[in-house]
Amino acid sequence: MPTEILMPALSPTMEEGTLAKWLVKEGDEVKSGDIIAEIETDKATMEFEAVDEGTVGRILVEEGAAGVRVNTPIAVLLEEGESADDIGAASAPAPAKAEAAPAAETPKAEAKPAPAPAPAAPQSASGDRIFASPLARRIAAEKGIDLTSIKGSGPRGRIVKADVESAKPGAAPAKAEAASAPAAAAAPQGPSADAIARIYADRETEEVALDGMRRTIAQRLGEAKQTIPHFYLRRSAKLDALMKFRGDLNKQLEARGVKLSVNDFIIKACALALQEVPDANAVWAGDRIIKLKPSDVAVAVAVEGGLFTPVLKDAQQKTLSALSSEMKDLANRAKNKKLAPHEYQGGSFAISNLGMFGIENFDAVINPPHGAILAVGAGIQTPVVENGEVVVRNVMSMTLSVDHRVIDGALGAQLLEAIVKHLENPMGMLA
Repeated sequence: MPTEILMPALSPTMEEGTLAKWLVKEGDEVKSGDIIAEIETDKATMEFEAVDEGTVGRILVEEGAAGVRVNTPIAVLLEEGESADDIGAASAPAPAKAEAAPAAETPKAEAKPAPAPAPAAPQSASGDRIFASPLARRIAAEKGIDLTSIKGSGPRGRIVKADVESAKPGAAPAKAEAASAPAAAAAPQGPSADAIARIYADRETEEVALDGMRRTIAQRLGEAKQTIPHFYLRRSAKLDALMKFRGDLNKQLEARGVKLSVNDFIIKACALALQEVPDANAVWAGDRIIKLKPSDVAVAVAVEGGLFTPVLKDAQQKTLSALSSEMKDLANRAKNKKLAPHEYQGGSFAISNLGMFGIENFDAVINPPHGAILAVGAGIQTPVVENGEVVVRNVMSMTLSVDHRVIDGALGAQLLEAIVKHLENPMGMLA
């Protein structure tokens, strides 16, 4: 019988994705292991391989369809001897085309007796039709849920079974866009997108649609600032010894094509500090704290439309040249969105370095579930007092953003002190 090809979960946290490109068309023969599509997650575009073999009988989700939920049928595969006529109601219709069919229509190839008719499709306060699947409308009627209060997660905003099941019975109808100002102000998320757009209706503007990455960054970091009790610790480090040591090492490594950056030393310093202050090498897990044994350090990498935080695992064990090579490789693949999920998930600690942009100091937002993130500024020639004399030193400002649920003030101070110690005594990092 025909086999449904489902939207895959390409990472542990993936709930939906964009079907970026089909590499097959209806009628094509495919074998297990053939790459049939490219799926865009919130962080990367990944190839999707066929598990079964057969003929592509029907493509249910068109190229470019966004917000396709995991386990949604995206195509149907036919076995030998089968044809498109064998594809019955067991296969879900194409989400991208579902809106074209009347919302109350029941599939014709239903094997079982048709259930009681679904309630008539509701309308919004403005008179627009609310699109929902027949099953979603039946469940809503049984639970006493007003569909106008639900935002659909299906294609083009269609309300599906999962949306209704997660809604609370007796939910109040959503307010029309023309609702009164007090009602709009009561919404915890602030003014709606349309309300904001109307403010700038008389100005020349350009709307930029949110892709999966930017949407995920907005959601995760918004939640981070709302739910993580941040506090901040600030220190500066004198880099003169490190800069001289780096110059000497780079001369020795030049023949091997290795050039160490200041960021490589920062990664190593943080990795060693996490070993020396092991209670700070931890993450928040909701009802517990998980302490890591290795130093898995994430480093923020700016890419077009957002950022990645690839993780250098076991960083405390690696040489500076190994860290440098690995970081360059991860950064290059991050910019091309070619990182696998296991390469940017995990870690207990992150580094965000804006010093190369001339930023002297800043506060970074913790990337959950990490316990802390180090914000690194530029090294600046600064007058300092040493032994009663004013001298000029290359000073770098750092801010450690800490999750107070995981790391207390004194513990965070010990961690930052250990980082500064290694940066100001770089030869010790070779031991």
